Amino acid sequence: MEASLQFRQEMRMRLAPQIIQSIEILQLPLIELRQRIDQELLENPLLDLTDIEDQADAGETSPEEEPAEERVADVTVESSNESEQYERLDDLTTYYHDFSGGGGYRARSLDGIDAKQDAFENSPAPDISLEEHLRGQLTYVEMGDTVRQVCDNIIANLDSRGYLAHPLEEIVGSMEIEVGPNQAEEALRIVQALEPPGVGAREVKECLVLQLDRREEDYEFLRALITEHFDDILKNRYPKVVKEAGCTLDQLKAAVEKIAGLNPIPGSLFDTPRVPHVLPELRIEEVDGEYVVSLENTWLPSLAISNYYARRLQQKDLDPKTRDYLQKKLQSAQGFISAVQQRRATLYRVTDEIVRAQKEYFDKGRMHLKPLKMQEVADRVGVHVSTVSRAIADKYVQTPRGVSSLKYFFVGGLAKEDGDMESWEVVRQKLLEVVEKEDKRKPLNDEEIAGELRKQGIDIARRTVSKYRKNLKIPSSRQRREY
Repeated sequence: MEASLQFRQEMRMRLAPQIIQSIEILQLPLIELRQRIDQELLENPLLDLTDIEDQADAGETSPEEEPAEERVADVTVESSNESEQYERLDDLTTYYHDFSGGGGYRARSLDGIDAKQDAFENSPAPDISLEEHLRGQLTYVEMGDTVRQVCDNIIANLDSRGYLAHPLEEIVGSMEIEVGPNQAEEALRIVQALEPPGVGAREVKECLVLQLDRREEDYEFLRALITEHFDDILKNRYPKVVKEAGCTLDQLKAAVEKIAGLNPIPGSLFDTPRVPHVLPELRIEEVDGEYVVSLENTWLPSLAISNYYARRLQQKDLDPKTRDYLQKKLQSAQGFISAVQQRRATLYRVTDEIVRAQKEYFDKGRMHLKPLKMQEVADRVGVHVSTVSRAIADKYVQTPRGVSSLKYFFVGGLAKEDGDMESWEVVRQKLLEVVEKEDKRKPLNDEEIAGELRKQGIDIARRTVSKYRKNLKIPSSRQRREY
């Protein structure tokens, strides 16, 4: 065996760095894109913000007349004609404008409000945790030091639901001090008396009983229903409960309604996952009977090549290392601006095709949402389906029917008897209508629901009905039955 050098020729498909950057920027949500722009502004001195007054003077430019991508491509530092090259550099200081469907590129309006400061001032304060909430209440309760330490340990061992995560004996046994059974029970009663009601319970039944008001006349009756007949109530076995509890059906229904008003997960009021802040990046408006797509301009600044450094490049006596550095940063700035502009243009074109395909939805509502695949939009736009997938990821649009994710408009469907397709969303809505109109004394099972949908021309299997029913959190026919 020996080491040797050999030459060979081969062809490989490799993505250029600029294409990779365009792909990364395309799939960024609006907030992350703004952060990326801020980072680029810090790292690249050739990248600058366009002056608003200069934008207004420049006016609007039709995208058909002068696409931003072509303008970026025209500017190159390798041009032999340096005077012409630097004139183009000066032009770049005002070239970046926002893309919109109504009139092409338009300047971003200045309303005098700092968007970041406004968002900061309107951000909610951090939520208090369940543990902090309970410990704060303990400070107002008189008790011995040993009992207080047990209370602290009990609170520390509550799970996210507010339930006791471990048996009381284990919690007390893990403590370094000696704790008697009476002290442990007293500490548990103190914790269970705190707000929210039901906290510190060991099971669902105990949690519900803790929330009952002992001063109510039907306290004992409700307590008996929860402790002795809870499973039968969940399974809607009302005749059995009426017979064993010795009450009337009306009394049982009234009691079940009260029990249903209790909270089985008291800890859900705390430490809930924060709903992500959604910023619509596009807007769909109805103008003279037509739906027009435009891009929001509030959160993204207008970018340009720095006029100061562009003039520095025009200096004949510029240090070679400095010139090389500025030329590389210029290329980077051109690529970044082109990627941002291409992202906005792609978003606009994809959304415009969505509006054309789902026009009936905007006219008549969700019952007219049509099946739509990403491949169909990709073919109409003239891009790869992966580009559409990246373009709609985590993007939201403000429509006349509220804020929606772009992914919402891409749905599958089922074939109807006439050969047309019905979207899954419409099928689910029709399933809900069938359940709402059924005789509650004799509710339909999944096979019967499938039969009702077939009467409406929707060929659907029983197992598909069962899946949709569970996704919509519709109880089974036994549980939906009313006595």
